[in-house]
Amino acid sequence: MTDALNSAQHDAVRHLGSPLLVLAGAGSGKTRVITQKIVHLIERCEHRPDSIAAITFTNKAAREMRERVDAAMKKGAKGLWVSTFHALGLRLLREEHVAAGLRPRFSILDATDSQALIAELLGTTDRQLVRQAAGVLGRWKNAALTPDEAADAAQDPAEVAMVELYRRYRQTLLAWQAVDFDDLIALPLRLLERDAEIAARWQGRLRHVLVDEYQDTNPAQYRLLRALTGLRHAFTAVGDDDQAIYGWRGASADNLGQLARDYPQLRVIKLEQNYRSSGRILAAANALITHNPKQFEKSLWSEYGPGDPVEVLAHRDDATEAEAIVMRLQAHKLRSGARWLDYAILYRGNHQARIFEEALRGQKIPYRVSGGQSFFDRAEIRDVCAYLRLLCNEDDDPAFIRAVTTPKRGVGAVTLEKLGGLAARGRCSLFAALDRPDCHDIIPERQLELLIEFRDFIARMQDRAAREPAGEVIRDLVRAIDYELYLQDTDPGRPGETRWANVSDFMDWVARKGEGGGDTDLQTLLEVAQTVALITLLEGREGETPDVVQLSTLHAAKGLEFDQVFLVGVEEGILPHRDAVDEGRLEEERRLMYVGITRARRTLWVSHCERRKRAGEWMGCEASRFIGEMGEAVKQPDRGPVSREEGNARLAAMRARLQKGGA
Repeated sequence: MTDALNSAQHDAVRHLGSPLLVLAGAGSGKTRVITQKIVHLIERCEHRPDSIAAITFTNKAAREMRERVDAAMKKGAKGLWVSTFHALGLRLLREEHVAAGLRPRFSILDATDSQALIAELLGTTDRQLVRQAAGVLGRWKNAALTPDEAADAAQDPAEVAMVELYRRYRQTLLAWQAVDFDDLIALPLRLLERDAEIAARWQGRLRHVLVDEYQDTNPAQYRLLRALTGLRHAFTAVGDDDQAIYGWRGASADNLGQLARDYPQLRVIKLEQNYRSSGRILAAANALITHNPKQFEKSLWSEYGPGDPVEVLAHRDDATEAEAIVMRLQAHKLRSGARWLDYAILYRGNHQARIFEEALRGQKIPYRVSGGQSFFDRAEIRDVCAYLRLLCNEDDDPAFIRAVTTPKRGVGAVTLEKLGGLAARGRCSLFAALDRPDCHDIIPERQLELLIEFRDFIARMQDRAAREPAGEVIRDLVRAIDYELYLQDTDPGRPGETRWANVSDFMDWVARKGEGGGDTDLQTLLEVAQTVALITLLEGREGETPDVVQLSTLHAAKGLEFDQVFLVGVEEGILPHRDAVDEGRLEEERRLMYVGITRARRTLWVSHCERRKRAGEWMGCEASRFIGEMGEAVKQPDRGPVSREEGNARLAAMRARLQKGGA
């Protein structure tokens, strides 16, 4: 299998004996290298599959990597660990729950529940304040800081107040026997760094660790890698400093340089041959990124020839830009015979999508906007997941409140407030408070009967969930609460039918996971419930890519590729973003532009406007400095179709020629 590798890829696959950093440029075949290295470790080096961990950043990437390994292996790779950092952390916490102070059936709070808890602790309904507080707590956890360490770093009264919130937040999660997403890294890291026995056990289990998209790791994830590999230092980190675009959410591109400082014996191998883009596209990308200071020098090249010139399109305003680009896209498709899915329109911010959606709909062109609502964010899925979380951990108060009130069963806010008072006095969960003898004195008889009935129902389902097939249990649960009828009553007609179809899809997915389908070894509904919080539909569902034009932010497009790409709104204040420039993050914005350029295989258009409306007033726009930094590979500028009439005439003539040719 290694015969298909180039020289640098071959070296990366075969290298053992010291830590390895593979600097993998865009489109340079990094997934092939990781896959083949896993095969090499198992088949040539005789490592057991369950002693190898491959860590990615999305469930989709993990699934694709496992599929490629399975396809390349002669005997399969049963037991191989392929997961996200968070899923690996969850696995470690499941096995070391006692040391972490958790019961086996702990809950995982999603962002909504986490922010609801923060709002309650702050005593506010100000969403912006809650989001800001959640961001501060998340940054501290991603930096692996305890409340005491955060207190030492606090620099003003506001941060001191945040430290107290951090303490109360952690205490509440422990009382609820719950963790949030950041805890799935922070808690395992704390165990490995502070408990030598646990660290030795896990380091002994893993003979080699491979990390994909290493430039996206945050400080806590880097320390987790170090803690897992221990003195053996047997790891392969694959990343690209030129594609480090997540600094705003805690990722640290400096982790690449930190490797060289922490591991003097580190070997660095550069993958510079690109298997995606034509020469002019790569020349533009290389020219642009030279304006950033470099930790590691590299320059992409390919054997695909120069290809089409990179064209700059200048437009009067954003409406003209959207109209002209959609016309150009449609004309190019008619000329080339390409599919809609070969085209992408990429932009800096979500707000830029609307005007392109309108233009595409006007021409009846199918499209999809990435970064839309996650399947698991839909209300009906969150309702069912609340029951699953409660089966997993009856002390999960947010799940209890949602489940006991959906569908409505005669338990309202007044009753829950009284139950909450009992729980507070007993320092226990809402579920446990129902066992207190003073319940009968506080809660009216009818409401108490309903609550006891609900508690007993959950207990019965818990017992079944630990023993019976996951798909069978979840279907019986949903049927028992008459959830389909509830949806029909709350959303009559087609909306209710659509929501029920979503629930049916979810139950089918749970059943497959319970049978050990896909890339998991899950068996019971309780184990599935602990994993649900880590998965979204876009990463977890199977299916063919629909033939539609892709609209996407540059951040969401990372890792994707398209034959034809339109980069739109490439103007000062948008790309680079005004706030990023003010905050000194120009280099990350330039890397974001680099990511956009390198999404294109064959053709790249870069578009900007001369004016835009802001607050109802026309404001002049300046083409982004990044366009000038793309060098001589760029053809400047083309104003696109002069008018709608001329564009329509061109399309009509083209259609007529096609129809004549097909007659």
